[in-house]
Amino acid sequence: MWGGRFAAGPSAIMREINASIPFDKALWRQDIAASKAHVAMLAAQTIVSPEDAKMIADGLDRVAAEYEADGVPEDWDLEDIHMTVEARLTELIGPAAGRLHTARSRNDQVATDFRLWVREAMVRAEAGLLSLQRALVTRAHENVDAIMPGFTHLQTAQPVTLGHHLMAYYEMTKRDISRFSDARKRTDECPLGSAALAGTGFPIDRQATAEALGFAAPTRNSLDAVSDRDFALDYLMTASQCALHLSRLAEEMIIWASQPFGFVKMPDTLSTGSSIMPQKKNPDAAELVRGHAGRIIGCATALMVTMKGLPLAYSKDMQDDKPPVFEAAGLLDLAIAAMTGMVADSTFDTARMRQAAELGYATATDLADWLVREADIPFREAHHITGAAVKLAEREGKALDALTLEQLQAIDERIDERVFAALSVDASAHSRSSYGGTAPQQVRARVAEAAKEVDLEL
Repeated sequence: MWGGRFAAGPSAIMREINASIPFDKALWRQDIAASKAHVAMLAAQTIVSPEDAKMIADGLDRVAAEYEADGVPEDWDLEDIHMTVEARLTELIGPAAGRLHTARSRNDQVATDFRLWVREAMVRAEAGLLSLQRALVTRAHENVDAIMPGFTHLQTAQPVTLGHHLMAYYEMTKRDISRFSDARKRTDECPLGSAALAGTGFPIDRQATAEALGFAAPTRNSLDAVSDRDFALDYLMTASQCALHLSRLAEEMIIWASQPFGFVKMPDTLSTGSSIMPQKKNPDAAELVRGHAGRIIGCATALMVTMKGLPLAYSKDMQDDKPPVFEAAGLLDLAIAAMTGMVADSTFDTARMRQAAELGYATATDLADWLVREADIPFREAHHITGAAVKLAEREGKALDALTLEQLQAIDERIDERVFAALSVDASAHSRSSYGGTAPQQVRARVAEAAKEVDLEL
């Protein structure tokens, strides 16, 4: 029944399904760091001799140098990175290598290695997002006064400034960084020393290994420590939320770069051409960022389903915890870098943006507000009057502020010449001066605050 694919029957199947070295070799640096911390602790606790500990530590350094130079070999019979490292260490220093596994298990090894790797991925994401924030703040600073249409339902709504629009993504990325930071705090506990599931009878010092590996403290329950993958799910859920924000920004850049909009020109370095249509400049990087969001969300779903209903403590299902995290981290790092370059190097056509705002009746709400404020008309009646004015402007093919006073007074005689001061897109944007609004003075103040938050000189 296994004919063709497997030559040796069930044993070949088991060998292939059981081996994790093709993907968990990515943990080799963390595995060696944790092993060095562990053997140093064993020596300090007189569980192994100083001589054996030095031989093991030196041997681990030699293994690390080999892997750095040539990569990690894949021997599926050794199953995983832990046995691969130990086997090579044994080849290098002999039987003393066997003492390294005293008072630990592959269960607490992988939990420790994986936490170290995920913690580094969180730090990397935070650093990447900081670069994106600096790009957003820089471009917002340049475009504090640049008028563009604000949209709801992708229909022109009210005038905003490009600076205000870009700063909306700054606020999103700020929350993303806070989520990664919070997740990193929860990740900051060391499972090493939990052994297989119940701890160990050796007089180990778990505080020492935790400190050596840069953790705030050791985990407090050995069963939980070896079976917990909350830290990986924290990363994936945060990465998913971050990817959603990046995808929204990517989608807007794609729309803005299309000829009907013409709001932005993408950098050549993040665009591609067509094999048949020489005029094309495709926003492929942005489209891939948008696509990567779906894959990252899929990775989060995959691990959630893997962990659902697993009894304590370790089960082999958990070997499948690493591929979705590794995939998501690679995709997220690329997406952050791509959007940082896009924001920093794109050329915004602010004249085209302003024209779109002027042609889209974006100041209709300002006319209604003026009627309420200056003519003491209830807002619902003012809304109806304004709708009639927009209908007339559409019929005439004009902007609202291009209608004559006579035309406006024919709709409602309470309108007077003062209304024109409220109908320009500039007046509209400047009037939105509530805290957090699009008025340039508000945006300028928030940009200055944000520049300090990200240590940026403008």
